[in-house]
Amino acid sequence: MSRILIIEDERQIREVLKQILERAGYEVDTAEDGRLGLEHFNQQPADMVITDILMPNKDGLETIEELIGQNPNLPIIAISGGGPGEKAQFALDVAKMCGAVRVLAKPFSRKEILEMVTDLLATGG
Repeated sequence: MSRILIIEDERQIREVLKQILERAGYEVDTAEDGRLGLEHFNQQPADMVITDILMPNKDGLETIEELIGQNPNLPIIAISGGGPGEKAQFALDVAKMCGAVRVLAKPFSRKEILEMVTDLLATGG
């Protein structure tokens, strides 16, 4: 069973993603910001990381760079709804430059995230 780490500061989104992925048969861990996500990953590595971009303490871009620096083949999906005065697509484009394998703008459907996760885990990222 594949382990997925979700790093997302919005509790409701974090919990919905966790439910979707657990119902699909994945083992899921969560963290509410990049700092805690990195700590969790170092204690219990995951097969994939899904991270928000705009978060307190350590944003998703820094988190992606650190994860990729330690684990170059780790599949990472970056998600974002943008922020005040910021379009989500810009943040997602930067996330790809930082090492995210796939990006997804919020809101997204259950089907979209499941297809992306299944595809990445099947192909090894």
